[in-house]
Amino acid sequence: MTDTISFSQEVSNLLYAAEGEPLRTCIQCGTCSGTCPVAGYMDYTPRQIIALINAGNKEQVLESNTFWYCASCYHCTVRCPQKINITELMYALKRYSIWKGQHKEGLIGPTFSEAFVKMIVRGGRSFEPVLAPSYIFSLNLREMLQEVTNATELLLKGRLPVLPARIKRIDSFKRMIGRIIPMGGLE
Repeated sequence: MTDTISFSQEVSNLLYAAEGEPLRTCIQCGTCSGTCPVAGYMDYTPRQIIALINAGNKEQVLESNTFWYCASCYHCTVRCPQKINITELMYALKRYSIWKGQHKEGLIGPTFSEAFVKMIVRGGRSFEPVLAPSYIFSLNLREMLQEVTNATELLLKGRLPVLPARIKRIDSFKRMIGRIIPMGGLE
């Protein structure tokens, strides 16, 4: 007899810092959605995402842009009367989406997140010129030229390094990271 867990339980398991089953305590009051500064750009509001998770609508949740548009401002979390860490839920959904390789086509977030994690694993630090290709080609020509102009100005003022900085004892760092996140395909 195999035990399969529901999508709601999978997501709850990702919320390792939460106590109990935080998604089940949602009373659907809409406070999170009402305080979210980017709710107007989301396919579903945070309240609707929680309802979809609880209903087991995995495909609908993973194909939404909601968690990728989250501004991580914590307004929803601070104001939730049930004390649900909704911002952590959005991060958990991002991780889950990348892990499963399932997300809405054309979003910058998944590509950017993967490039960022790979960069951190390889060198221990962020280096903006390596991250730029993960999103710059999704911009229109005017926005792209503005990004290039900004980068050039930063470079000329010495605010953008030419070469990436590396951390000392990178092998120790990689071992530590390997204990936290699965490293398959990241090295």
